[in-house]
Amino acid sequence: MDNQAHSIQTIGSFYGISANKLRRYYRNKLSGFQNWEHRDNAKDGLVFPQNISPRLSIDETCLSHGELYTVVTNKDAHGKKGTIVAILNGTKSDNIIPVLQQIPLRLRNKVQEITLDLAGNMALIAKKCFPNAVQVIDRFHVQQLATEALQEIRIKHRWQAIDDENQAIEQAKKAKQTYQPTLLANGETIKQMLARSRYLLYKSEHKWTADQKERAVLLFEYYPDIEKAYKLTQELSWIFSSTIDKIYAFTRLAKWADKVEQAGFKAYNTVSRTINIHHKKILNYFDNKSTNASAESFNAKIKAFRSQFRGVGDINFFLFRLTKLFA
Repeated sequence: MDNQAHSIQTIGSFYGISANKLRRYYRNKLSGFQNWEHRDNAKDGLVFPQNISPRLSIDETCLSHGELYTVVTNKDAHGKKGTIVAILNGTKSDNIIPVLQQIPLRLRNKVQEITLDLAGNMALIAKKCFPNAVQVIDRFHVQQLATEALQEIRIKHRWQAIDDENQAIEQAKKAKQTYQPTLLANGETIKQMLARSRYLLYKSEHKWTADQKERAVLLFEYYPDIEKAYKLTQELSWIFSSTIDKIYAFTRLAKWADKVEQAGFKAYNTVSRTINIHHKKILNYFDNKSTNASAESFNAKIKAFRSQFRGVGDINFFLFRLTKLFA
């Protein structure tokens, strides 16, 4: 065989051994798992104090069957060896805090900044375990709220369009006529336009394809409220991407909140209130432009690693392999 990486199925086939048999042999004889000190209790949680750095991220991830773990990662390791600071079973702060507090305080006090999402349990864990760290709420989680609010408006109109079409079909049947849907200038029905507009609303205008530009013109013509909501979402993104100074950011977010109030969208009012409640931690983003992207990237690696295992049958062994690579 060549020097390229191969799946266990390919290797087993080459040597005439079943993949399951080869997998068991690797697990029990070759990997070192049998001699690992955490072999029987890794699923309860693992901590690697030596990987603490001034910049951390905290997030949750799913390992198996919806089972959530809290993962603390070292940003300065860039997703390589030394990334995992802790991977702990569950997300309840009452359970996570005592475990992390077993790390010597002198190490925990070294943490200057920790990025996280909007979850209250993560904020409490960060506060209790890393008292010197500035908490930074990830900007993309904030923007995601606005994007979801925008899609909520589009989906509401789509359901109405489906209902209108159903009524029109029923009326045509009663009149013993063939229903002919109205086609827009781009050849789509209103129902199709609303369904296919999902992806263009995630993008800024300059990233639209020619078809999406044409669709957007029609969408905003028929549904001015979607256009208004789209502009609010794009403005929020622009504030995060273009503002450097925290004071300017505070002013711009306040003006954005005024526009939201004037627009009268219930979902956007919820977004605005959320920003107001968490504004200090959100504004901390503008100090160093720190995000939780490293944590999200590491979660993607865990997902890919899990797919290579074809699921997680043995969590202890899975964590053994994961920590050998990233702890």
